[in-house]
Amino acid sequence: MKNTDNEIITSLKKLLSGQNGTIVLVTHENPDGDAIGSAIGLAEVLNNSGRDVKIIVPNDYPFFLKWFRSDLEILIYDHNKRKAKRILADASLLICLDFNDPKRVANMEKKLTQFSMPKVIIDHHPYPVDFADYLISETNYSSTAELVYKIIKEMDFSKYINPAAAEALYTGIMTDTGSFSHNISRPEVFKAVSELMAWDVDTDKIQSAVYHNFSNSRMKLLGYCLNKKMEVLPEYRSAVIYISKKELEEYDFKPGDTEGYVNYPLSIKNIVFSALLIEKKNCIKASFRSKGNFPANLFAQEHFNGGGHVNAAGGESTLSLSETVEMFKQLLKDYEHLLKETII
Repeated sequence: MKNTDNEIITSLKKLLSGQNGTIVLVTHENPDGDAIGSAIGLAEVLNNSGRDVKIIVPNDYPFFLKWFRSDLEILIYDHNKRKAKRILADASLLICLDFNDPKRVANMEKKLTQFSMPKVIIDHHPYPVDFADYLISETNYSSTAELVYKIIKEMDFSKYINPAAAEALYTGIMTDTGSFSHNISRPEVFKAVSELMAWDVDTDKIQSAVYHNFSNSRMKLLGYCLNKKMEVLPEYRSAVIYISKKELEEYDFKPGDTEGYVNYPLSIKNIVFSALLIEKKNCIKASFRSKGNFPANLFAQEHFNGGGHVNAAGGESTLSLSETVEMFKQLLKDYEHLLKETII
């Protein structure tokens, strides 16, 4: 770990050693494979070390992430706020996983910022917001799951890893690298994966559960989006997919159904930047993906009140869907030179 000194790891280990109360692990809203994998992996290790651990996620998450062998409960805040608030009120430590800004927990933001006991951030996204007592932020890591595994080793907690923890951490790494297609330039990524596989991790089963476990309606929605709702803008080496609430309803949308849609345009020859714009109740959710050195995160930060990684970012717009699509197209003109110069 480049930016995390030994003092922070020592402090975290000491903090955990002194815990007699409940430790709560929280992920960002719309938790993905890295968020769920990191939470289950760390929770299993802490539980095996004798700590009382609870996992709370802000809202529901896709069914293709609900197959883990872990018996630990994942409490969904939006479904059971009373119980979640009670757990948070009694907790002695809060660990925030895979996010670094309290806005990323949606309806839980107030509970997070008002939490009076120690707070820890473990994350790999850039530009962390100062809201925690302990910050472990390593942007060069492939995923938060890989970072969690490294921390477990650094604290000498490897003896508490079990197959459920290893399976979850492996899944976090796999999903945040797009099944090992990006963010894998560091050999340490594969070292972590190979070590985790030693705990009876069934990689074929995980691959099938995550990537070959979709509903019929999800596949039809994907086909509709690629055929009718994708616009390719070759002059800017870009593409955009946009979906309305009505269209989502027509295809019986469930959480996670649009996962990965934003990546498809990048399979088109010479396309280096892709956007997915989805109409929600109060805003337009935006996802961005890029190739090479085109800064998707800066694009999201400057124009969509968001952020993320260089090649994977997100944000939102308060304009209508049609206005947001038009705004995206107009913004590309300002990035034309950079888009054309991007090497892939």
